[in-house]
Amino acid sequence: MENKIKLICPLCRTDLSKAEKSYVCENNHTFDIARQGYVHLLPVQNKRSLSPGDSREMLNARRRFLQTGKYQPICDNVARALNQYTDSPNPVTVDIGCGEGYYTAALEQNCNARCIGIDISKDGVKMSCSRSKSILWLVATASHLPIKDRSADAAIAMFSLVLQDEYARILKDGGCIIEVCVGSDHLKELKYIIYDEVFEQHKHPDPCSEKFEESECSEYRYKMTLDNSELKDLLLMTPHFWRIHKERREKLESTEKLELTVHYWLRVLKKKKT
Repeated sequence: MENKIKLICPLCRTDLSKAEKSYVCENNHTFDIARQGYVHLLPVQNKRSLSPGDSREMLNARRRFLQTGKYQPICDNVARALNQYTDSPNPVTVDIGCGEGYYTAALEQNCNARCIGIDISKDGVKMSCSRSKSILWLVATASHLPIKDRSADAAIAMFSLVLQDEYARILKDGGCIIEVCVGSDHLKELKYIIYDEVFEQHKHPDPCSEKFEESECSEYRYKMTLDNSELKDLLLMTPHFWRIHKERREKLESTEKLELTVHYWLRVLKKKKT
């Protein structure tokens, strides 16, 4: 399946065209296709650090954990929503914050989607290339997506901030955002080990802007049991890793098994016609 994705130059916002081993715009800004297959479209002025995004260690932990299938029900729900809320048999789908590519590759396989995987982490995008050669993998930032206006059927946001105005720009009329965000009880048992005090929270997706209408907002829960190595990988791929004290880390490292609550919201926002 040919991946005819419409890209724009991150520097001048004109159309990008593929020319052998690079992409070039009409102002002759050129972006090479890396040996692994990805394209780096993150200008230095849009970086907040020298190596933004998740580290290689975090990405490797995420890949190991996701490969266990513990989050497969979440993946299946996103695929169900993409099939349900898009009309195209091969929807152009932009996975924003794709990490190491687990969900992106699953959507290509299960939904016949023409996928673009975007992440600010160069290491993450480089790892993603091993999952599929037909997906267009891009190093870029969510706040300045190198995607042409009104060219995508769906934008996917897995546990990441949704920038509704920018996502609305790239979506066709009737296109959708499929968002997954954590619920109040997500991994609460892990938090009881990490923190001295766990405060009750009431997490819910943010209100949608006037550019969208809410088509679905569903809440899901299930239990999973992790062994010690899976627990360590899960901790490493979450923000909790940076907050845990030494004695708490030692307690976690001595925990052989732990049953955890998975609690999340899946929301679908449809772009209104303009």
